[in-house]
Amino acid sequence: MASSKLKAFWNHPAGLKTIHFWAPTFKWGLTLANVADFTKPPEKISYHQQIVVAASGLIWSRYCMVITPRNWNLCSVNFTMSMTGLYQLSRKFRHDASSERDIAAVKE
Repeated sequence: MASSKLKAFWNHPAGLKTIHFWAPTFKWGLTLANVADFTKPPEKISYHQQIVVAASGLIWSRYCMVITPRNWNLCSVNFTMSMTGLYQLSRKFRHDASSERDIAAVKE
């Protein structure tokens, strides 16, 4: 039974023998790098970079649901990438908003 499932996975159009498996697997490295940046100070986060990370993640998440074969590994990595980008953007927005409030309080 396990042998037949392994053989089916091996011969699947998005299986181990194809770029459809390996490209999203290596793309997890980008997502994990963004997760590692959660400890980075918010003032060092780039709006442009995180907007691109979030937007490309959302766009490609949609795309991998339309292509054949449907690639769940690609969908999950892109969705996770978009969520990490949105989280980083929220950290940056909150930091900038609190900085502006602090500056306004000092001016008063």
